[in-house]
Amino acid sequence: MIKQFGLIIACVAITSAVNAQKADSTVVVSDVTEEIQYNNDKYKVETNHFFDNWFVSGGFGGQVLFGNHDKQVKFFNRIAPALDIAVGKWFTPGIGVRLMYSGLSVKGATQKEGHGEFPTHSTGEDVPGKGGDGYWLMKQKFKFYNLHLDALFNMSNILYGYNEKRVYNCSPYFGLGWTRVWESPQSMEVSANVGILNSFRLNDALDLNLDIRGAYVSDRFDGELGGRWGEGLWSATIGLTYKFKPRGWDRSKTIIRTHDRRSELKAMQDKLNDMQAQLAKRKTDSITVIRTIAAASFVVFKIDTWDLTNEARVQLSLFAENIKKADPNVIYIITGYADKGTGSVERNIVLSKNRARVVYECLVNEFGVPKKQLRIDHKGGVDNMFYNDPRMSRAVITKVLEEKE
Repeated sequence: MIKQFGLIIACVAITSAVNAQKADSTVVVSDVTEEIQYNNDKYKVETNHFFDNWFVSGGFGGQVLFGNHDKQVKFFNRIAPALDIAVGKWFTPGIGVRLMYSGLSVKGATQKEGHGEFPTHSTGEDVPGKGGDGYWLMKQKFKFYNLHLDALFNMSNILYGYNEKRVYNCSPYFGLGWTRVWESPQSMEVSANVGILNSFRLNDALDLNLDIRGAYVSDRFDGELGGRWGEGLWSATIGLTYKFKPRGWDRSKTIIRTHDRRSELKAMQDKLNDMQAQLAKRKTDSITVIRTIAAASFVVFKIDTWDLTNEARVQLSLFAENIKKADPNVIYIITGYADKGTGSVERNIVLSKNRARVVYECLVNEFGVPKKQLRIDHKGGVDNMFYNDPRMSRAVITKVLEEKE
């Protein structure tokens, strides 16, 4: 008779293990509801993927070369057309990178043949008031390009938080590039670039840009050495930026899953009550009465925790009621376990010990189970106990230890 009763208890324990949920939790999932809570912190957004927030831009404007003979030529006579074409990506709302082609041509003044150490980009025309007999300057014009990689910093988002509807964004940048003059005399120089990208939102996909940039190159850039540390290029262009989909950033969020186990717990409790009623009716020929014993309890914990959820407390409250209704001389052993596949040996010992402790305290302090009927044990980390599922090892099992006569 006792053997039959032991088999029934084992079946109940295994049935509870089979029904354990897939996510780290304490009970079976029958109904799952999800609540999404968005973080209102404007400085926190979801991390984007590699193909998110790419853009292309183009602009047209003017540029001026600051070279060897700036004082001899009026500023407005040195303005030449400028073209910008770029492709880039924003990694965060505040940090991005772009690869840009900028160039076309520059204008200025240069020495006549024979006065400079190197050939120059002369147009053959004298600079008014500075050419002809006794003077030595001629007009200068040549084509070039500057291919540069820039790091962008959107200070509007960095200082004031991300806002996809903001009309104006100010993005300083700096970078290094490679300039080439392909007309004779040719020149290939490293460039240092710094500027401010001013963006005005037109819609979700388009921005109007005002790009103000300065570039520093070697004194050899214009083909004439003038004893300077280097030469500069200043440009201002107006253009458009197109932002590819997916664009923008989602606010950071937290997903809360709620599990409703009340109906299944009630069905399990009804089944246990039926089994106990059947056992109570069984008698041997000698009219031996079978003592009523509470069925085993199985509680699962989230990974690396020993916190009891409300669902687990409901299950323990039902278990406590059965203990108090059953034979008061029966002792139950509360055994804590941890998943051997995760965590160190020492950590798993702590987890299994604390899991057994919180179940013991819940049964005694919250539901009034007599201390004399409970014992505590812990096993540390164990291999998968049920169905090769490591989550089933993050558990506390409470079952009969012995019967006191």
